[in-house]
Amino acid sequence: MATLHVELVAVERMIWSGEASMVVARTTEGELGVLPGHAPLLGQLAEGGIVTVRTVEGEDMVVAAHGGFLSVTDRGVSILAETAEISGEIDVERAREALRRAESAGDDPEAVAAARRAQSRLRAAGQDA
Repeated sequence: MATLHVELVAVERMIWSGEASMVVARTTEGELGVLPGHAPLLGQLAEGGIVTVRTVEGEDMVVAAHGGFLSVTDRGVSILAETAEISGEIDVERAREALRRAESAGDDPEAVAAARRAQSRLRAAGQDA
């Protein structure tokens, strides 16, 4: 079975590195699925997006990724995010509180961005936003 080497890195730390059979990410151009042999590309991650990495063991690793880029080359997939959290590491109550604060702040661009981040954290954790 063909695989992809995937590196998912946030500014503050390495999130995950390993072999995968598929990567799905939302970019500013729409949702993108990457399989082994995919054509090279560079995409900007959509704010409040989720990245799913299907490992070679068949498990889906879901990550809330905010800001950054996805690069596909013949060597694999690199995801460089400003911030990222694996679903199992997300504090759901903290994310809900961040969403409440952001929504009560109105239409301020920073509040809108904070709401998107909180929503993606909740979606990555399998919760309704």
